[in-house]
Amino acid sequence: MKGGSLQDSSDNMHHRSGFHRFRKDWIEPIVIALIIAGFIRSYIIQPFKIPSGSMEDTLLVGDHLLAVKFLYGFKLPFIHKHYFKIRNPQPGDVIVFKYPNDPSKDYIKRCIAVGGQTVEIRNKQVYVDGLVQDNPKHVKFEKNSFITGGYEPGDNYPLTTVPERSFYAMGDNRDNSNDSRFWGFVPYENIKGKAFILYWSWDRDSSFPFKVRWSRLFRLIK
Repeated sequence: MKGGSLQDSSDNMHHRSGFHRFRKDWIEPIVIALIIAGFIRSYIIQPFKIPSGSMEDTLLVGDHLLAVKFLYGFKLPFIHKHYFKIRNPQPGDVIVFKYPNDPSKDYIKRCIAVGGQTVEIRNKQVYVDGLVQDNPKHVKFEKNSFITGGYEPGDNYPLTTVPERSFYAMGDNRDNSNDSRFWGFVPYENIKGKAFILYWSWDRDSSFPFKVRWSRLFRLIK
């Protein structure tokens, strides 16, 4: 009887020792890695993929980018405010945000004006605080003509003041972008991060090996 009991105890200890090693060598590192990855994704940096051409030619369909999340502050779960921000959004920033009309969708656009500033569009030319704005380097116009007079938000937009803690967003593909001209302003609470760098770009319409846009890899987004 004693011999049998000792053998059972040894087997149990060996079983526990094996599980202990498995937990230490595999389970705990994986759990820690997942926690760290979740923290980084939630508060530091997050990857996004460009699905449409609204930001051409700054961003192309198939571009994969990293957005810095902490620049405009940390957003805590269930609290619709940003804390410990480095700075507020600025005109010219390319920003990832939750679409105001459907927060389940992520949009990416360029910030044109921020709270307290005025924005106006005359025959496709953007004015902020009454001053004409230079177009971004890769801005794109698909139509050579424009509608003059009256109210046509794609080409003309009446003088409007941006509400506080909001920004006015436009795509760089000015004739093919669903943006603030059509649905209004973006609250700061909807911001997810500032687009920072391209880490991958894939042209689905090209043949291999030209599918990868090598020249775009690791390009800063401006």
